[in-house]
Amino acid sequence: MTPLTPHPYMGNSTEAIHERMLAAVGASSIEELFEQIPAEHYGTQGETLPDGILSEATLELHVDGILRANKNTRDNLSFLGAGSWQHHVPAVCDEIAGRSEFLTSVWGTPSSDHGRNQAWFEFSSQLGELLDLEFVGLPVYSWGSAGGNALRMAARLTGRNRVIVTKAIDPERRAVIESYCGTQGSSRALEIIDLDYDAETGHTDLDQLAAQLDDTIAAVYIDTPNHLGVFEAQAAEITARAHAVGAEMIVGTDPLSLGIVASPASYGADIVIGSTQPLGVPLNAGGGVGGFIATRDEERYAREFPTLQVSITETLVPGERAFGLTLFGQSSYGAREEGNDWTGNSVYLWAIRNTVYMALMGPAGFTEVGSTIISNAHETAKRISGIDGVTVRFDSGFFKEFVVDFTGTGLTVADINEKLLAEGIFGGKDLSGDFPELGQSALYCVTEVHTEDDIERLISSLGKAVTR
Repeated sequence: MTPLTPHPYMGNSTEAIHERMLAAVGASSIEELFEQIPAEHYGTQGETLPDGILSEATLELHVDGILRANKNTRDNLSFLGAGSWQHHVPAVCDEIAGRSEFLTSVWGTPSSDHGRNQAWFEFSSQLGELLDLEFVGLPVYSWGSAGGNALRMAARLTGRNRVIVTKAIDPERRAVIESYCGTQGSSRALEIIDLDYDAETGHTDLDQLAAQLDDTIAAVYIDTPNHLGVFEAQAAEITARAHAVGAEMIVGTDPLSLGIVASPASYGADIVIGSTQPLGVPLNAGGGVGGFIATRDEERYAREFPTLQVSITETLVPGERAFGLTLFGQSSYGAREEGNDWTGNSVYLWAIRNTVYMALMGPAGFTEVGSTIISNAHETAKRISGIDGVTVRFDSGFFKEFVVDFTGTGLTVADINEKLLAEGIFGGKDLSGDFPELGQSALYCVTEVHTEDDIERLISSLGKAVTR
């Protein structure tokens, strides 16, 4: 082994410290310390790390150079969505979520940190108000994670192991759900049955649903708006049919849409899930997501939540109330592998942001932002459909995302997105791989952050991009 060189940014990397640590454990060499590792498992290529950068200023330039290789939504105009959306994040969300009181209280005992517990209680309360449901758990990792947990909850509630899942779903979300449902054929797996959508309307295929439903189905899961941006106009009918065979109805939704449309609870959905990212969490590469799960305040549902729950109660002091975790024992924190499912704390700080965002918005704010989003999206779709060879599928009943079909131009989505990128525009998510039945289509996202100038720039650039 070649002599080790002290690294400027790695502690305990000098030869002298290595010798002291080896002496402390009674080993004469590194090889002796790791002698239980088979020789064939050792790397043979040697160290490939570059030399440490000794100057902090040089290191800063080096990291800046790496980051500049990325293209971001500050320097480019973005119409990407498909699971992570660009929304306005009030500056106060950053300010409050960054306070040390929250950054340092990620975890503690069930009774510790009442301030943190109150903030989490407010998260559940406000989201419950928006969803028109009384029981909301602390967030899980993502919408997909919420979906997988919800299907598992339904299976435990019904004692059945077959679930119907819409095909108009984000493929990445579907992959997460598949992981939660387990290896097909194993004793604990849930069998997933795909539910088609109508390629003309974007709505669920009711005839296929009727053929699939029977008393072996644990749950029916749909999204509204779905991955193609379309509100499910038949949601009440689907819910009634699911309930008729004793299945649980699970509905995924965008919380920002609930200022202008009725909550899934209004037509009887049993478990409502979705993403918390639209609620004050900025776009992040590889992070910045969270999923929620909500139900009616019924014990049969409360007992199946895998998440942490926060409740409020009176204390021994008259007139005083306190916040604390409840039903702790059924979570993986309380029972480890015996819990209802595994849950983690990686998104709990995002819940603080969500709480601040919802408090700032209030009912009127959600109505305003929802109206702005749907107005901007429909105006953009209308103008895009005026471009030669370009059509908008499902041209009504969508929220902030819509499908643009470029098949008539003779170009691929990849071709068009490349031309748009050359003009500093992120075009829509290419759907041609995951949804080949839609031809050369892309999913465009327009929100409250897009201005008239942004839309005009997109229309102009698209007009040039589709011209051969």
